[in-house]
Amino acid sequence: MKRTLYIVRHAKAEDRANFISDHDRELLPEGIMAAARVGRYFVEKGIVADRLISSTAHRAKDTAKVIAEQAGIGPETIELDEKLYEGGPKAYLAAINQLADSCESVMLFGHNPDVTYFSEYLTRHDVGSMSKGSAVAITFENLRWAEVSGRTGSFLFYVTPKELLKQ
Repeated sequence: MKRTLYIVRHAKAEDRANFISDHDRELLPEGIMAAARVGRYFVEKGIVADRLISSTAHRAKDTAKVIAEQAGIGPETIELDEKLYEGGPKAYLAAINQLADSCESVMLFGHNPDVTYFSEYLTRHDVGSMSKGSAVAITFENLRWAEVSGRTGSFLFYVTPKELLKQ
């Protein structure tokens, strides 16, 4: 069975201000539009994930909500994982490894540099630094989610809101 993982970096958010915690930073209008472009791209490609899992940070949750909205998925289906906020790539791997075998595809919403490191760890494909709002797709052939680890995935694509704007 083939499984697919979509790793999405949160879209552009407010700058770090003195009175706003990093965790509570909201998406900017530009970030909302960028997330919507990526969501539309997924819909146009027929990509619908079985599960959506997001960091608890506002900017990641909101990115997930915008993409879910584009796909006609209710925001209540987004699962929150507090470990994806500052938990490092190990937290992302733990989120994947605990998925049920019945799940064929999942979208993870998180933060850099963790999402970049995690993508490269799984595939050994040089993604570079994932830009805000971008997504990486990785496939796993004949593996259970619990068996996913370093170099077990195949890089499928990397898409950025900026390149979608040019289309």
